[in-house]
Amino acid sequence: MGIIKNGILGGFRKKTGTVVGAFWRSLDVIRALPRSSGKAPTEKQLNQQQKFKLITGFLSNFGNLIDIGFYGTGQTATPMNLAVRYHLANAVMGVAPDFELDFSALKISTGKLALPLSHDVDNASPATLSFTWSHTEPNDKLIDASDQVMVMVYNPVKDRFIKVTQAAMRSAMAYELVLPATFSGDEVVVYLAFTSSVKRGLSSDTIYLGNITIS
Repeated sequence: MGIIKNGILGGFRKKTGTVVGAFWRSLDVIRALPRSSGKAPTEKQLNQQQKFKLITGFLSNFGNLIDIGFYGTGQTATPMNLAVRYHLANAVMGVAPDFELDFSALKISTGKLALPLSHDVDNASPATLSFTWSHTEPNDKLIDASDQVMVMVYNPVKDRFIKVTQAAMRSAMAYELVLPATFSGDEVVVYLAFTSSVKRGLSSDTIYLGNITIS
């Protein structure tokens, strides 16, 4: 049974006839009840379902980064929905049923916050990644010394994610990440991004730092 909250012109909750009322992201919304279809899904639909499952399953492993990095890119869509939309369009490769992720197109963040003019990562010490980046620009609307560095390392061999949301400030220009000793000999994929400490929802695009074999 539907419940009208504020009279005949107000929003309502729960099922009423063939529609459902809800309060979503500060909005009163109405959704039609889904209709069951007796038609078998087309090959295109099955392929899209497979891609969707691949993307959502992978992104769920670093949802905390997505909540930060995709926060300011949409007014009503959630950060995860925006991330799924991007990755479906840009980060799936291969032919059905053997779809794969394009790690070079993966994003943990997107936005207009300035990226450093130079950046690097190396594995000079065992099970340790050393990140460096430049910072010479004065503070501005799209760059600040207090910006936070966000890092993700993915180990495809072990299907393990190492995530740091506040690794260092931009002004530090360096950060060392100690990895599990069991990563030794494995090839990992590395990502870097920046988020503003001054303005919520302001993030940089993602820097794909490539694949590194851990010593």
